[in-house]
Amino acid sequence: MARWENEQAARIEIKEMVREYYDLYHKKSNAFTPGDRISYSGRVYDGDDMCALTDAMLDFWLTAGHFTKEFEREFSKFLNIRYACLVNSGSSANLLAFMALTSSLLGERRILPGDEVITVACGFPTTITPIIQYGAVPVFVDVTIPQYNIDVTMLEKALSSKTKAIFIAHTLGNPFDLSVVVDFCKKNNLWLIEDNCDALGSTYSMNGETKYTGTWGDIGTSSFYPPHHITMGEGGCVYTNNPVLYKAICSFRDWGRECSCASGQDNLCGHRFDGQFGELPYGYDHKYVYSHFGYNLKATDLQASVGVAQMKKLPDFIRCRKENWEYLHDKLSRFADKLILPEKASNSEPSWFGFLITVRESSNISRNKITQYLEENGIQTRLLFSGNFLKHPCFDELRGTDKYRVVGNLTNTDDVMNRSFWIGVYPGMIKEKMDYMVKKIEEILS
Repeated sequence: MARWENEQAARIEIKEMVREYYDLYHKKSNAFTPGDRISYSGRVYDGDDMCALTDAMLDFWLTAGHFTKEFEREFSKFLNIRYACLVNSGSSANLLAFMALTSSLLGERRILPGDEVITVACGFPTTITPIIQYGAVPVFVDVTIPQYNIDVTMLEKALSSKTKAIFIAHTLGNPFDLSVVVDFCKKNNLWLIEDNCDALGSTYSMNGETKYTGTWGDIGTSSFYPPHHITMGEGGCVYTNNPVLYKAICSFRDWGRECSCASGQDNLCGHRFDGQFGELPYGYDHKYVYSHFGYNLKATDLQASVGVAQMKKLPDFIRCRKENWEYLHDKLSRFADKLILPEKASNSEPSWFGFLITVRESSNISRNKITQYLEENGIQTRLLFSGNFLKHPCFDELRGTDKYRVVGNLTNTDDVMNRSFWIGVYPGMIKEKMDYMVKKIEEILS
């Protein structure tokens, strides 16, 4: 005899047990004792997230399904943007954003091998990797300190007859100078990809309008890796207001196919067997027609279900990140003679990913000495990702070739590589933890 009257009753009881399990074995006290490990970031979740995941598990659909669609709707609604395409990681989101600009759907504006894309070397590799792998040419310019974003005074010098796009990130949540960059792109008919993986919830104002970062350009990308603003374990999103770009993004995500039917759906267009494509025979099954050389970069409904639950927490997460950043900035301001503290961009309200610090050359102490001391005292630190990506072993075979260009010098980029690090401001960071971090920074500076 069945234990439950129906499936709904079964789900309710199972999720009640999951919530109890969370309370017993996952719910953690946020109390802090000196010596406890202080992470730079991490998952912030509760019983609602675990119950959402349980719902998806009980569906056992496994691939992209109704939770994926729900997440895409909620994410689009939050950002006030028309289209969102959920993918399996932020790096995949960057790959798809770039590859969409190579689509034949764009005609003369498509990026071809040999075309140039303006970017920076100071950041995460997957903003640059798709450009190089496709055979386009990244054009590197320097960043500014203490904003750590692209030096917009170098844009005109970086421009050439081959320039097709700008692809840059909002560093650790701090928006780059969108007013200048957007105007430059419009003036020169360039595409703009905003790598928004570290800046979900940041806003920027121009011409009397305030919008979320990631929505000012042609395409935005986000990451849902555990340290980010929300998480679904692994996951990312590509978003746009342009229906042609959206079609290309979805095609590249889903094997490069021409068909737009969702998984398990057939003949949405009503012309599954009466089309002519390429040199295929007339009436070839539209589900197996490929208009791009694509990938399979879909997320699963298991991931998406957690994302749906996390979206409800996002406004509070953003608030916590802003408050924690302000608290650290206030507490560390007395060390301004030895440390360069970060500054937010004009006309912006950042949703911070971390608190970035550069050690002044005059301080007579190395960045490594500070970070090693903090790590020895249980405080997790991070560098600004690649520092100068051109210095890494993956560039060994490219140096001295025409596979990339550098405009001007990368002095600040090298300074970041040598003297910058960051600590956390994520929602799990309470004042006692921040006070301890400040205390340990003061000790090593002394």
